[in-house]
Amino acid sequence: MHAEIIATGSELLLGEVVDTNSTFIARQLRQIGLNLFYKTIVGDNEERMIEAVKIALNRSDVIITTGGLGPTIDDVTRPAVAHAVGRELEFRSDLMDQIAARFKAYRSPMSENNRRQAYVPAGATSIENPVGTAPAFIVEQAGKIIISLPGVPREMEYLIEHAVLPYLKRTLDLRDVILIRTLHAAGLGESRIDAVIGDLETESNPTVGLSAKAGQVDIRITARAATPAEAEALNAAMEQRVRDRLGADIFGADDDTLEGTIAALVSSRHQTLASVEVGTGGLLGGRLADALGAAFRGGWVSTDLTLHDLDSTIKLAQQVRQTQASDLGLAVVLRDTPDGKGLKLLAALVTEGQPQTMERGFGGHTGLAPQWASTLALARVWKYLSAR
Repeated sequence: MHAEIIATGSELLLGEVVDTNSTFIARQLRQIGLNLFYKTIVGDNEERMIEAVKIALNRSDVIITTGGLGPTIDDVTRPAVAHAVGRELEFRSDLMDQIAARFKAYRSPMSENNRRQAYVPAGATSIENPVGTAPAFIVEQAGKIIISLPGVPREMEYLIEHAVLPYLKRTLDLRDVILIRTLHAAGLGESRIDAVIGDLETESNPTVGLSAKAGQVDIRITARAATPAEAEALNAAMEQRVRDRLGADIFGADDDTLEGTIAALVSSRHQTLASVEVGTGGLLGGRLADALGAAFRGGWVSTDLTLHDLDSTIKLAQQVRQTQASDLGLAVVLRDTPDGKGLKLLAALVTEGQPQTMERGFGGHTGLAPQWASTLALARVWKYLSAR
């Protein structure tokens, strides 16, 4: 049994608004053990919405729509769902009374077009919306369930938590939970990690998946079980298997950040860190300042791209360490390759001992290069500190 989300609104397709509703719903469905297999975004067009609902009915058990329940002509969810299941729209006086009461409470006049919101597909179960003016509804059709919710996030979230989840758990007799544990690795690319734990990615429960980011790879472990404790135990066992193979490259889990992990290590050693960066626009210093606080001694950002070797980068790291009176000095240079066909990262970490250096080529989208460069440089700092 699985679910599908249909988010409607031309503003979503135009990129004017980010679809945060689907993310929220996905996480809530996970808590009750209902798999989410598909997500569709449809503009404010009734025919395309009808088509999306029909497709969903053919492949999913539960369809949750968000948006399109307002009073205007371009709010097409009500007629589209009715058409998709072969029903007429019917007027509900109880819904009209709820809408009128809401406007009265808001001390705002109700327009005639708000009557549209009192229409739902014939036979639908209405869901009162105490935090907004758009009633939601549930249609049960040939063993399938369609739940239509407002697109306003505050209203949608309230109805999901107080009405939809209890209904789904009761109706579908959902007893399982789905828990996710995400490990964060830095310094290794996705393909190299896959080569090490590829066999674990074929497991069925928990499942293991990879998500590549700029300079970082997330390893997602997902378990399904009857209780949270059982799911946590499954995830813990798989996590240990992953760490047995990649432990030296895993810096944290879930909400941990690379800079936050470094901050904890620096603080425990009563050390300080200063940085200088070229070609990254200050991203490195910003990340360090936010995480380290007073343990970050600052530094500077340069646009001078004349540096071209590790020796020059090491000298920069030494200079910022001395100038800022810091225990650690970190220099990062991101510049064009000599042939002009790519970017090159030069990084140096200077301490009382031998400088730690890095030289890497970058072949991805240039917009991601600063994030990639700062993450790899921080990974080098983390590995140095964690090995001490």
